[in-house]
Amino acid sequence: MSVSAAPIDVESLRDRFRRAAEAAAAAGVDALLVSPGSDLRYLLGAGGSSFERLTCLVLPAAGSAAEPALVVPKLEHPGYAGVPTDELGVHVATWVDGEDPYRLVADLLKGAPKSVAVTDMMPALHTLGLRDALPDARQSLAGPVLRELRMRKDVGEIEALRKAGAAIDRVHARMGEWLRPGRTEAEVGADIAAAIVEEGHTVAEFVIVGSGPNGASPHHGVSDRVIEKGDVVVVDIGGPVPEGYNSDSTRTYSVGTPGFGDVVDTYGVLKAAQQAAVDAAGPGVTAEAVDAAARDVIADAGFGEFFVHRTGHGIGLDVHEDPYIVSGNDLVLETGMAFSIEPGIYLPGRWGARIEDIVVVGERGAERLNNQPHDLVVLPS
Repeated sequence: MSVSAAPIDVESLRDRFRRAAEAAAAAGVDALLVSPGSDLRYLLGAGGSSFERLTCLVLPAAGSAAEPALVVPKLEHPGYAGVPTDELGVHVATWVDGEDPYRLVADLLKGAPKSVAVTDMMPALHTLGLRDALPDARQSLAGPVLRELRMRKDVGEIEALRKAGAAIDRVHARMGEWLRPGRTEAEVGADIAAAIVEEGHTVAEFVIVGSGPNGASPHHGVSDRVIEKGDVVVVDIGGPVPEGYNSDSTRTYSVGTPGFGDVVDTYGVLKAAQQAAVDAAGPGVTAEAVDAAARDVIADAGFGEFFVHRTGHGIGLDVHEDPYIVSGNDLVLETGMAFSIEPGIYLPGRWGARIEDIVVVGERGAERLNNQPHDLVVLPS
């Protein structure tokens, strides 16, 4: 197994280790138990994958007598050769089939921890195995601890997100190559997926091509529906660049003149709503205030019931992560937070539209990381 990793400054990783250990201590957690995934990639620079054999970073809270350790099956250890464990002071503890890796984790923690936090996406197989090995330790999720770090992107992370945004912009700029009458959504989606990789991503994480009435389903995907002249088409696409950070951008297209007479005016409402939310975003503003900025424009125009999802989601090593731009979230935005702004209007059985940009909060407001035109793009038919 080869662990996916991109070069990252060791000092940045050391700082993340320190802050994660301090955050764990502040939360009353004795140790973070981090399985492969985006949290492991954030802390080690490499994510890997979870299998039936346990791989787990053991990160004791600040002040603990225990030392950080990476528990990894011996047969998978070579895949972590590029991880700077020595520089980070991480002991590598390997195990072989027939040994108990959960007991190994317990032994590395030295003593009887009262509380451990496991990564949110740790498989139940490993979560329960660790529970059996640490019967007196209360288990909680590590997400509330680590998200406080991951929400606030550093300069390198923002640059990776900017790179991802430019790459997905290049794909949207090519949409006229593929989107035309007589082709199925699936055929167009396959071409888009190939272009996502061609333009600098490691993989196409998702491709939505919602044509005609399918555009009224926000998470439609693709189908065998044949695109017709006059269709309004929602295209939502994204994926990770080599650094692991994701793009996510939606534009709405019309294949020739729109087939419904209300498209232009309704789309104008959507465009104004998206701009209002971008204008509202900035340090000191709550996440729910940004949501309200978009939602109020749409509701005032009479389309409130047709905006059926939150205005945005955080983005980074995961496509969806904190902060969530949604009603009821009173989180105060800070510089370095990155998230989507993506209001939509969905008219069931007819058509739908969405405009989505990734923005990052700066000292004076929100910077768009996507810069393709926000108008309804009319393609030749």
